[in-house]
Amino acid sequence: MYKFAFFTLFLLLPWAVLLSQGPPIFTDTPIMLGLEGGGVRTFGKYVKKENTKIYIQPIALPFNLRANWQIGAILPFIGKWPRDAQGYFGLGDVKVFSKYQLHAWNGKGKTFRTLVKLVQSFPSGKEPLGSDRWTTSLGLASGLINLKYGLYANLNYQRSSGPNPDKLTYNLALAYPLLPQQYPPKQLNIYLEFNGSYVFGLQQNAYFLSPGLQWIQGRKFLIETGLQIPLREDVVENVRTRFAFLFGLRALLF
Repeated sequence: MYKFAFFTLFLLLPWAVLLSQGPPIFTDTPIMLGLEGGGVRTFGKYVKKENTKIYIQPIALPFNLRANWQIGAILPFIGKWPRDAQGYFGLGDVKVFSKYQLHAWNGKGKTFRTLVKLVQSFPSGKEPLGSDRWTTSLGLASGLINLKYGLYANLNYQRSSGPNPDKLTYNLALAYPLLPQQYPPKQLNIYLEFNGSYVFGLQQNAYFLSPGLQWIQGRKFLIETGLQIPLREDVVENVRTRFAFLFGLRALLF
């Protein structure tokens, strides 16, 4: 009986580690739970710019075809309230995506994984809620996760239709769990993330520092909040971001 319990705990420990550290808030994770099932993620993000207030409520629906292959869709509902102008609310540009795990190395209480991600965006949103262009993004996401911390990194290249310039985005995230590891997971994580982008042709850089908190309760549910603070944004002054605030939840449905 004791041997069986120890063996069961040994099998569950890697998933407890992954779940108790959770995915980053603003950075892609290379972790796809090894379950043939689906989930839902939604959050509210408020962006305050110099001349506009923006609210974004995306609903992400990932589905694992296999343990190493995931597909899904993102339905973004967007509200914009320009200064001294009429506000708008509706559906933005819908996205579909596919993630495929390139490799996974698992040790005792730790893992290192990398996946490739393809995202296709459709011009489904009406002006001014949509971009009125097709965009395709190809990227890599890697992560090193152990009992003490998690390190994550992303690199994505985005190609747009028409005369619109291409864009490179990159993200780094550090996760630190505050509570002892346990199973079922119950954990409070703190995150410090760096989010950057570069627009080719326009030669525009943007850097954000993004601290956040994440509470995990059990295997199927977490809530999270984060703040994005602009360090640099090479855009016209009246459209610069003052800050962005996020609050959301994620749930494994089946």
